[in-house]
Amino acid sequence: MRRSSEKRDYPKMALDRRTLLIGGGAAAGLLIAWELWPRSYRPNVPVGENETLINAFLKIDTAGQIIVIVPQLEMGQGITTVLPQILADELGADWRTVAVQGAPVSPLYTNQLLAREFLDGGWPSLAGDWAVREHATRHAMMLTGGATALRQFGDSYRTAGAAARVLLCKAAAARWDVEWQSCDIVNGLVTDGRRKLRIGELAAEAADFTLPDVLPERPEGRDDRLIGQDVPRLDLPSKVDGTLNYAGDIRLPGMVFASVRQGPVGAVGLRSVKEAEAKKVVGFVRLVRQEGWVAAVASNWWAANKALDALDPVFDLDAEPLESAAVDAALRAAFTGNAGGRIYGWGDLEASFSGARVLRADYRVAPALHLAMEPPCATARVAEGRAEVWVASQAPAFCRAAVADALGMSEADVLLYPVSAGGSFDRRFDHEPAVQAAREAQAVGRPLQRLWSRLEDIVTDRPRPPARARMMAKLLPGGRIDGWSAKVAAPSADRQTWDRIFHGQSALTAARADGRHADARAVAGMSPPYAIPNLAVDHYPVALDLPVGRWRGKADSYACFFTESFMDELAHKAGIEPMSFRIQHLGGQPRLAHCLTTAAAMGGWQGGAMGSGQGLAIHAMDGGYIAILVQAELGRNGIRAKNIVAVADLGAQPHPDIARQQLEGGIIFGLASALGSAADYVRGLPERAIMGRMGLPRLADIGTMTVELVTSDAEPAGPEQIGVPAVAPALAGALFTLTGRRNRSLPLIAPA
Repeated sequence: MRRSSEKRDYPKMALDRRTLLIGGGAAAGLLIAWELWPRSYRPNVPVGENETLINAFLKIDTAGQIIVIVPQLEMGQGITTVLPQILADELGADWRTVAVQGAPVSPLYTNQLLAREFLDGGWPSLAGDWAVREHATRHAMMLTGGATALRQFGDSYRTAGAAARVLLCKAAAARWDVEWQSCDIVNGLVTDGRRKLRIGELAAEAADFTLPDVLPERPEGRDDRLIGQDVPRLDLPSKVDGTLNYAGDIRLPGMVFASVRQGPVGAVGLRSVKEAEAKKVVGFVRLVRQEGWVAAVASNWWAANKALDALDPVFDLDAEPLESAAVDAALRAAFTGNAGGRIYGWGDLEASFSGARVLRADYRVAPALHLAMEPPCATARVAEGRAEVWVASQAPAFCRAAVADALGMSEADVLLYPVSAGGSFDRRFDHEPAVQAAREAQAVGRPLQRLWSRLEDIVTDRPRPPARARMMAKLLPGGRIDGWSAKVAAPSADRQTWDRIFHGQSALTAARADGRHADARAVAGMSPPYAIPNLAVDHYPVALDLPVGRWRGKADSYACFFTESFMDELAHKAGIEPMSFRIQHLGGQPRLAHCLTTAAAMGGWQGGAMGSGQGLAIHAMDGGYIAILVQAELGRNGIRAKNIVAVADLGAQPHPDIARQQLEGGIIFGLASALGSAADYVRGLPERAIMGRMGLPRLADIGTMTVELVTSDAEPAGPEQIGVPAVAPALAGALFTLTGRRNRSLPLIAPA
């Protein structure tokens, strides 16, 4: 009998003999033609003494525990429940026996969808899809974000579950001397209708069997079906009892703590510190100086942060300090000249606009901070030529490489332990927390935990890009839109993030290198879902001395504000109530139209009448559709969302309650960006760098929220992002009905 650690012929698991299956299902995008790329990867999952590795996504121990391997960072989105749920359903497992283990760095877990988002800046036009897939897989692009997890890995986990079920049934059939097709797994027991065996009893034997060319799927309508059920989340018990480890929970023998201070935007070096003052702080251990930052190390984090304040570090800048006025001026200037590039376009816009009265409106959004619940944190131990790092990373392979490079080690000598994140909103693509912790641990020769203060988190954040839009449209008699032009000036968050995490560029270098070419990623979501015969969307790239980063909702978060706010203005000009105006332009979008009419009915839509306090907006992204209606009111403290109704069509969701949770979280996040989260920069530093002054909504500011999922058999869309974009334009529409004034800027009301 071969044990789980022995070599197996995993390529035999292929669903199609003409291709090589690299760990998972065909829909994962990991089917590579063998003739083009003759290489394979074997699972490198750690296997315990009593465990059997079935495939890259599944281990089973002798007690029958189903251990599902998940390569995605759990940051509250519930992915460590949803992906195991898909596998367990197809396997026939008892949900009470399912556990989760983080995946090691491996090409088997490449996120092809998110890799494409990053690489679409030029790869496909040069070499095509195959080159993108090969590049992504070779570099083990284990990426979390963009609501891609379910779309990327859903079929892989279904296939992994089906494969395990077939192998276990073959093992049972061999014992019972029956055809394996007569066996099934129900509630964790393998049965032929008369006899039963536990999964754990058969796991080691099952690993010796081979798979058929076609894997049978379990039939629909079973009583033990897990898909579509709100099964208990696997991460909740440990979150409730406090046993779930975040980076800040790690404790190691002899560990010290560090607090770090980095300069304002544009800082290139450390000029001076008052080390003598820091030494007066009880618990202070030593100072760690690096180019661009300084850390105080102490016996506890409070002492480290107090010592850091006493250091009073002064940094050198290589240019004039960043000012918001200069940022806005650069965005306006980007529209001049011939720098713009056509991203989307059809029809003859020039002919449509020729000699016509064209309606115009300009919009702007300020940089928006991430403000995750957990500030950046990492724990590191460096000893005997090896490094261990505990960190929550959305790009673990790149993070490991960055740590190795910083320490002068090989990647094989760096061990990265995945831990959960207390929120992210794409903040955890960057590697500084891990790199800084590793360098500091190396410098002091002791295990070290490095936690950024909330102030440091805000000051050094790479916000959602600031952007400006110039919108133009031509209305025909009867209110039909004949021509639509959108010109958007904005940096590319995806390009800068990629240059930092993959190419190792500094944040300032990546920011200043931006602005050379138009980038479709900077205007994602700007192609409206409406049937408009003549349309053009142009991106005007711009380089700023403000590093920016990916943000929950991507560019759609401001694109929807531009588009839907302009639709409201066009409806007003046409004398048509906003919902009907949208419906008459939604030809070919029945799912989106259904969301809109349902939300209007559930929210008691009053036609956008003045004084109603109602506004609505719609959006489509990544295979999902949503409509949001907001009922707002004005008070002494500004605007309040009294009632929010959201209707979303996200296809067949494996776990409807988690989908609703993510929509609710996205809506609140979108509300925060509509009312606050913005950074105005003065002398390179954000004003109001205190959470209480960020204009974030409190629970009392939200009122009631109703989220409805449309029943659908369509392919599932990720629920994490789509709740964000439509909130701001819906609230802006509500504000117009209350005040009679159009607010074309985000945030809608500047924080005090």
